[in-house]
Amino acid sequence: MRYFIHLAYKGTAYHGWQIQPNAHSLQACVQAALSKILSTQISVVGAGRTDAGVHAACFYAHFETEVPFVCCDVCYALNRITPKDIAFFSIFPVQGDMHARFSALSRTYTYTITRIKNPFLSDTALLYKQSLDIDAMNRAAACLYTHTDFTSFSKLHTDTKTNNCTIQHAAWVESDSLLVFTIQANRFLRNMVRAIVGTLLEVGKGNISVDDFSTIIENKSRCDAGASIAAHGLSLVAITYPYGFDSQK
Repeated sequence: MRYFIHLAYKGTAYHGWQIQPNAHSLQACVQAALSKILSTQISVVGAGRTDAGVHAACFYAHFETEVPFVCCDVCYALNRITPKDIAFFSIFPVQGDMHARFSALSRTYTYTITRIKNPFLSDTALLYKQSLDIDAMNRAAACLYTHTDFTSFSKLHTDTKTNNCTIQHAAWVESDSLLVFTIQANRFLRNMVRAIVGTLLEVGKGNISVDDFSTIIENKSRCDAGASIAAHGLSLVAITYPYGFDSQK
């Protein structure tokens, strides 16, 4: 039987979702907790590979077991034995072909910048005081809609078969002391959002133009794009799936 887990986590203390040798990962933590509760070895597959320090307000994983259990009881137990920076919302059975990663129709990330020092946001938002042209950054972000090959924003030497993605939404919104970039796509490349944000900040500072931003995408060269911005301002906030259930609910 296959089950989905709906959870959230603060990624500050972890080296990303995926299990790595000699590193503290979220996947290892969740697997160990589930295996302990169900008294059998459980393998968990996540919706994606969030990098070290990246957060998820919404994340899904799936696992399979023939061990009978009550979903709400296991969810309660998971919240009791895992660290306070991980929260489990629900566990529910799904069709056998549902896959936490490959069945996802879209993912939405936010990148949060705080314009003033705020101790309550130090782990989840980037402190960035430099003056920025938000209008220019939004005009540059709109260029993402007209392209599909985002090699310029991909981490080099990955094992992905294609660098094509369809951007469904990309925009900056400023509210009081916060500046938030929201981007939604059918899929993302490794390091893609952080590279896009880093390059858009170069537009905001006036170092490159909106036309330059579009040219950077067309050149398909990571060397032309801006530096990847710090991981701690990035959060996965929504994932959508078929078959009628929506992770944003």
